[in-house]
Amino acid sequence: MKPRILVVDDDAGVRYTLKEILESVDIEVFEASDGVEALAWLGEHGVDLVIADLQMPRMDGMQLLERLQSAPPCPKTILLTAHGSERHAVQAMKLGAFDYFSKPFDADEVVEVVERAVASVRAEQENEQLRAELLLSRHMVFVSEPMKKVALLVYRVAPKDVTVLITGPSGTGKERVASAIVGGSRRAAAPYIRFNCAAIPRDLAEAELFGHARGAFTGAVRARHGLFREAHGGTILLDEIGELDLGTQGKLLRVLQEGKIRPVGEDRDHGVDVRVLAATNRDLKAEVAAGRFREDLFYRLDVVEVRVPPLEERMDDVPALVAHFLDLFQGRFGTGPLTVTPALRERLGAGPYPGNVRELEHRVERVVALSAGGVADGSWLAQSSPEEAEPPFGLKERVEAYERGILAHELERCHGNRSEAARRLGVARVTLLEKLKKYGL
Repeated sequence: MKPRILVVDDDAGVRYTLKEILESVDIEVFEASDGVEALAWLGEHGVDLVIADLQMPRMDGMQLLERLQSAPPCPKTILLTAHGSERHAVQAMKLGAFDYFSKPFDADEVVEVVERAVASVRAEQENEQLRAELLLSRHMVFVSEPMKKVALLVYRVAPKDVTVLITGPSGTGKERVASAIVGGSRRAAAPYIRFNCAAIPRDLAEAELFGHARGAFTGAVRARHGLFREAHGGTILLDEIGELDLGTQGKLLRVLQEGKIRPVGEDRDHGVDVRVLAATNRDLKAEVAAGRFREDLFYRLDVVEVRVPPLEERMDDVPALVAHFLDLFQGRFGTGPLTVTPALRERLGAGPYPGNVRELEHRVERVVALSAGGVADGSWLAQSSPEEAEPPFGLKERVEAYERGILAHELERCHGNRSEAARRLGVARVTLLEKLKKYGL
């Protein structure tokens, strides 16, 4: 991508000359006649570098530099100075300017300073991207460009104590994104409370979030502080926030506006200091239009939106996710390393995954649990049609898969000696034989 530079000077001839010089070395150049116009333009666009004249009407280069420095991250700034005003340029560098050059300027000098500034910008951007990917990789597995963009957004918003709305289909990892935001925030060591708004009856959500007095309703045999007070000083994640009823939404709006809650059955407020993260797989704008979600609450939540893309938009992540889940379930089920057939890798890599990462995880879990002879071939994945539901794999099946893995691992350790395996497992030999028959080992 070409470097982008904004040239700010009240002299149209100077702007033209700099534009000709910089475009000759493949740099994209934009123009503004003074600092006021430059700020208005920068409010709508982004650039890598600003070149500004020190002396301009309405807002000079020094004032522009100060305004840019007051709202980081800001583009690097190079100042143009008239002969004899180098002292002011040095002062500007102490305030954060990257460099300066004097009028009349030499074309080679301009190119040298600008290229040095652009190289510095690129190095900083690469370092920021690496730090961003490191932060998110502590919670998610990814290599794709869409997720690298998510990582950068998470990294930038995490330290800023603002409300974040995390959107995306079910199974994409919204809760993991929230954990990364908390991990990169100043509240990382403070309480982090997760609340699934869909996991509790709507009429009880208010009491769960904001607390209640003893006897406030049937079953309230003792007072409770509520999750917001438990999260004081830290962060709360409101997952599936679109499930909250309108009344509770109003109470939540007050928390965001005033930092106060009132427990059910009490007549006094309590102050809370809590950062709110919200997640949803719903289109909240559509919910607002349908009258099911408060518009004022939506805009309070939507300070920054982090959209987690579905797996179909990040299929480059599938091989890395498969490797991760293979390691996870090989350890959990005690199968030892498995040889994955090329046909299975191709099948897993092809999708589709309407259930996103969660569906991929469950598929790999089944592959590992049902593997035999140290080979994962995934023959069970063959189905009569793509629409046919996958075989059930509930608690009973998972427990049996875990038991099967332990037996296979112990037999391997004992080189097939069933009596020794039974002794190590602490079961009778006949019991072991029955289980080996049951699992086809």
